[in-house]
Amino acid sequence: MNKQDLRSQFMNRLICFLLLLCVSISMLFLKQASAEDHSTLPSKKSFHIYLLMGQSNMAGRAAICQEDDQPSPRVLVLNQQDRWAIARDPLHFDKPTAGVGPGLSFGNVMAAVDLSATIGLVPCAVGGTPLSRWEKGGDLYKQALQRAETALQHGTLKGVLWHQGENDSMTKEKAESYAKRLDSLINDLRRDLKNARLPIVVGQLGDFLSKKQFPFTAMVNDALKSLPHRVPATASVEASGLKSQEDAVHFDAASAKELGNRFAQAMLQLQKRPPK
Repeated sequence: MNKQDLRSQFMNRLICFLLLLCVSISMLFLKQASAEDHSTLPSKKSFHIYLLMGQSNMAGRAAICQEDDQPSPRVLVLNQQDRWAIARDPLHFDKPTAGVGPGLSFGNVMAAVDLSATIGLVPCAVGGTPLSRWEKGGDLYKQALQRAETALQHGTLKGVLWHQGENDSMTKEKAESYAKRLDSLINDLRRDLKNARLPIVVGQLGDFLSKKQFPFTAMVNDALKSLPHRVPATASVEASGLKSQEDAVHFDAASAKELGNRFAQAMLQLQKRPPK
């Protein structure tokens, strides 16, 4: 084979490679655009928005299994750039350790129940945070409201998920005032979001938490458990039977997904319940 033939063969291979590369890049951009182009979003009425608030067990810290990566075109997430994208774990971006949390399984259940709806998840959780940062005037309260306002340009707010309290179970002072402060947060959030009966589901803390590190877990859990008796249009889901990772702080992947399922069942019941 002479030099001209070698050169011709090389050029043909190079052209094929570049064509394949162009096709791959085009498909990637089309896939991304399908979720982020606002013209492709559903109607505002059928785009159901849910805020995900709390600390690390809402954000998720469980390992991601690629075998479970089967995204639904009807479950979207408002990403870090405030753009809608197909929802995949990790939904949150609070820390590099973000992983599987309850949000995606919640969204999948809600989408499966109502085939006419598209679910929009708005991750707001930040690991290690106390309730004080979520109270009105706190930085995370303001951030959650801003993200909610962005999401509501395209959809209809249907509910809030809350999983937080580990931080406040570390001291007696914070644990004793937790119920009162949580009630105030909910009332403020509903007022600022202009929805007096916005459905809110809270998750109880895992019973695997160390009593040495989190000595007042029972007190915070009592506040979470009794919330529906204090504040209307709320529900509380148990963490009984759920397991932790080796750190004895964060739910493992299976438990995080089960927690998401429990959140969804409670939310569906709230949405069916007529106002009192």
